[in-house]
Amino acid sequence: MTDEVLASRSDRRVSGSKKSRSTTAPSKKRSVLLFIRDLLIIFVVALLISFLIKTFLIRSFYIPSGSMMNTLQVDDRIIVNQLEPELIPISHGDVIVFKDPGGWLLPQAEIVQNPIVAGADWLLSVVGLSAPDSNDHLIKRVIGLPGDHVVCCNALGQMSINDVPLDESAYVLLPAGETKVSKDDFDVTIPGGSLWMMGDNRYNSKDSRYNGDTVGKGYVPVDNVVGRALVVSWPLAHWAWLDDYPDVFRDVEQADKGSE
Repeated sequence: MTDEVLASRSDRRVSGSKKSRSTTAPSKKRSVLLFIRDLLIIFVVALLISFLIKTFLIRSFYIPSGSMMNTLQVDDRIIVNQLEPELIPISHGDVIVFKDPGGWLLPQAEIVQNPIVAGADWLLSVVGLSAPDSNDHLIKRVIGLPGDHVVCCNALGQMSINDVPLDESAYVLLPAGETKVSKDDFDVTIPGGSLWMMGDNRYNSKDSRYNGDTVGKGYVPVDNVVGRALVVSWPLAHWAWLDDYPDVFRDVEQADKGSE
């Protein structure tokens, strides 16, 4: 009796073991499929969130020229706040990325990439980590706002806004021995809806001063502004918040408020 009982228990264990193995395989396969599905969902959601952030909040650009040295170096990558000027007003001293108003940039040769690199670049551009259209944009500092009277240079080589002279030594790069903040003198009044933009590397920047023969006469429409540069994000050695130097323009702002 005992032997028979032991034998029947053994048979049940064997059959149970076979049944367990037969049900475990599909279960593991289902778990793998669910894991892959979850990863895909996470990836798509992350891609969508990144796309929305890039479209409405921030995006990345790289610096292709030296016109903003020493504030920005060639090939620096920057993060741009796209809420400006839609929700946040533009101020004097802001470092702004804007679309070419027409004629500022020379025609660019099309960049040829292999399909893998092109695909990766496209994916990174969707999430705002790459900027294949950087060559269609410019970055300069806002000097003149609509209605401003901007003149250069006085006896000290300074530029003035609405008769208020500026001390721009904190950010302007000049050749050795030079004190004038612009090689060429100018006297302009900024029309409504436009900006007067200048590079920090004043003797090596094709900015508003030198685009008077273009469609916009050197003025940048506010509608062309993509956003304000916030930070240098790459390389890490150059990481820095970008200053708009409010102290430089404080007297201008106060004079404007006093005249209202």
